[in-house]
Amino acid sequence: MKRYLLFIALGNAACASSVRPPSTLAPEVAELDLTVSDLSRSTDFFVDGLAFRPAGRGQVALGGRAVGLRATQPPGRAVPADSRSNDLWFEHMAIVVSDIDVAFERVTALGARPISPRPQTIPESNPAAGGIRAFYFTDADGHDLELIWYPAGKGDPRWQARDGQLFLGIDHTAIAVADTERSLRFYRDVLGLEVKGHSLNEGIEQERLSGVTGARVRITGLRGAGGPGVELLEYLAPGPGRPSPEDTQPADAWYWEIVIAVEDLAAARAKLDAAGIAVGADLVVTDPDGHHVRLIQKEKES
Repeated sequence: MKRYLLFIALGNAACASSVRPPSTLAPEVAELDLTVSDLSRSTDFFVDGLAFRPAGRGQVALGGRAVGLRATQPPGRAVPADSRSNDLWFEHMAIVVSDIDVAFERVTALGARPISPRPQTIPESNPAAGGIRAFYFTDADGHDLELIWYPAGKGDPRWQARDGQLFLGIDHTAIAVADTERSLRFYRDVLGLEVKGHSLNEGIEQERLSGVTGARVRITGLRGAGGPGVELLEYLAPGPGRPSPEDTQPADAWYWEIVIAVEDLAAARAKLDAAGIAVGADLVVTDPDGHHVRLIQKEKES
């Protein structure tokens, strides 16, 4: 897949950098957590607007994949009004839909702010991803979200089992990075996620999708043993945007956590220590670009 959008078809792609022994941690993305200013408003947005189901206070789920909504008092700082997709605090989650035009109308009616002018379609001249459609927008707190639609034969086969539902599940989270190789040393070499493919996205569709003029994006898709994937987005042009503020706090609206469950939490801690990565409270670590990851122990099967 040479250009245009996302790592949609990367799940089956082979690449040299993914030829590594399986991680003994068997990591999987268990949850995506984000900070909200009004828990009731955000819950209503996801549940009433996007057909997530309540999964306990402060948690919603779609397609078996969980999102944590964390409200703090007092609220922290808002996402900068001029935030762009290449700023290094950028993170989004990709919500799979069965009809992107209907879903686009739905989120627009909910008052979401569009980043893309409308859903973007990959040209059929792209054999790996032709026909895939995507749309970027933000919620009331400025969190970046994506709608994505897969035609037959593209993406995870589970997204073809639509069962009459409009909103199907969460395919991946995507994060802006300044240096892909540096981020791979964190997510692949230390945390044990596996590289599943690469793409180089450019052209007018990518510009419109991301809202970044001249966007040329190196995308690396990683996955664990289960759950959503993690995409690394390195903007080769116009280059990385602003760095994540060094004083970022959990109360700030741009603060997300990728919650990764592992087989052996002690072994994961040892790997972090060996790599010289500081571990904060609740086993929260910060990646090279300021994104946050929380490690938890997998539940033992009964």
